[in-house]
Amino acid sequence: MLDLLPEKATTCWLKHGDGLVGWGEAARHDTKGGDRFADLEAWWRDFTAGLVVDDEVRVPGTGPVAFSSLAFADEPGNSSAVVPRVIVGSRNGVRWITTIGDTGEEPVTPVREPGTVRYSDGLLSAAGYRTAVEEAVRRMRAGSDVRKVVLAHDLLATTSEPLDPRFVLGNLAARYPSCWTFAVDGVLGATPELLLRRTGNEVRSRVLAGTSWPHDEVSADDLAGELLSSGKNRAEHGYAVDSLAESLSGFCDEMSVPDEPTVLRLRNVLHLASDVHGRLAGSEPASLLEMLDAVHPTAAVGGTPTPEAVRMISELEGMDRGRYAGPVGWLDGEGNGEFGLALRCAQVRDSEDGPSQVRLFAGCGIVSDSDPEQEVAEAEAKLLPVREALEGVQ
Repeated sequence: MLDLLPEKATTCWLKHGDGLVGWGEAARHDTKGGDRFADLEAWWRDFTAGLVVDDEVRVPGTGPVAFSSLAFADEPGNSSAVVPRVIVGSRNGVRWITTIGDTGEEPVTPVREPGTVRYSDGLLSAAGYRTAVEEAVRRMRAGSDVRKVVLAHDLLATTSEPLDPRFVLGNLAARYPSCWTFAVDGVLGATPELLLRRTGNEVRSRVLAGTSWPHDEVSADDLAGELLSSGKNRAEHGYAVDSLAESLSGFCDEMSVPDEPTVLRLRNVLHLASDVHGRLAGSEPASLLEMLDAVHPTAAVGGTPTPEAVRMISELEGMDRGRYAGPVGWLDGEGNGEFGLALRCAQVRDSEDGPSQVRLFAGCGIVSDSDPEQEVAEAEAKLLPVREALEGVQ
């Protein structure tokens, strides 16, 4: 469906070719701070209440849809929601088009390549990241209450030509079809981690934590076996699953949490994965945004215990993550929606006729027996999807 998109004002949420793409801007809402989820909820409720909707398809993602990208931290990051004027959807063989108001004309031009891509250090370089990991390990071994902290660093890419987001999105969707390829308000990527999906009274999450990556000519099967038997990675994964399940349990009258993780295999890395299912409680169950507010950040992107880990992140990273590792996805007027975590992603600074700057992010879960050199190598592996998409690697 990416071939339908005009270049500007692109929104996208796709997996295995199904999902939603949109363009134009019928409405938007910008917010920030600790009340960003509640503020967005109130705005969306008011906006949809004033619409006259003709929806003959009536499946999740039809009718009015808001694409949203929210900051990782309460401060200082900005969050936004965008309602496209035109949305094209596809689900299980059913396709539809939703329009809001006067759609106008948006010509579809050929996808442009970004030219030469050059890289430079971001606000926290790889060397600075290694130092941050070393300090986190030192604190945990010295008796810190934090048992896991997820630290990240950034990398700047500069393109010689203005970046066409469709070029990056198309490459990501082709190389990582089992991930959710997304674009919202300048943030784009392909995340393997589903934070929450709500369909009617059902809620689902795919928790990822614990990672390995191809090295030393070890076979994929052997890597998977090593990952499953790794005490360090199993502990890291357990913290993330427990965090999500504990936060979500108050909204559900039934929950299914697997006893053992599986292995998710991607081109660049392998992850321990657990799919959590729940049935929402009550005749008026919690909204998707209300649940997102409760579960974010999980231990998968924050740490354990989460409040103390988030404070350590701020101290050791010393940078504004922006929307990296924050919730990103969509919601419709019936309360359905899907939000992933903004991982394997970049923030694009637009340019009309000159070079574009793209800020890439990658992070790792750090525990007391983490090896800083290995964590730097893992972060490098996690940068590959966006780097290769920028460079046009097939």
